[in-house]
Amino acid sequence: MSRKPGVASPEELKAFVAEAGERLLVVDLRNPDAVVEPEDQPTFDLAQLPSESSRPQAVSLLWDRTTNQMPIPSVPKDTPIITHCGAGGRGQMAKEFLEKHGFVKVMNGGGPKEAECWAEFGDK
Repeated sequence: MSRKPGVASPEELKAFVAEAGERLLVVDLRNPDAVVEPEDQPTFDLAQLPSESSRPQAVSLLWDRTTNQMPIPSVPKDTPIITHCGAGGRGQMAKEFLEKHGFVKVMNGGGPKEAECWAEFGDK
């Protein structure tokens, strides 16, 4: 299976994560509502949504397909951010959205369906 357009390579993600260190923010765009995003449901078997006990550098900020928007993270504009959904489509839209709002270090990590990419940041 080839990666969706815009999804970074595992090598790019590994270097990005190493450089970012503790400043890294992972933005999970998946929606737990099966009616709204049925294709996200299988990915929850691969990776939980962020919580205090799981994925400490991640936040859940849902991508709204009706408005093509998401909440803006409350972090400095130079914070290293990896966006992801299930496989990268919404991750790319979110990357572009954040860049339009002034964020300068944003990478699309794909998501749990992209196992090689996910291995580089999925536990963050």
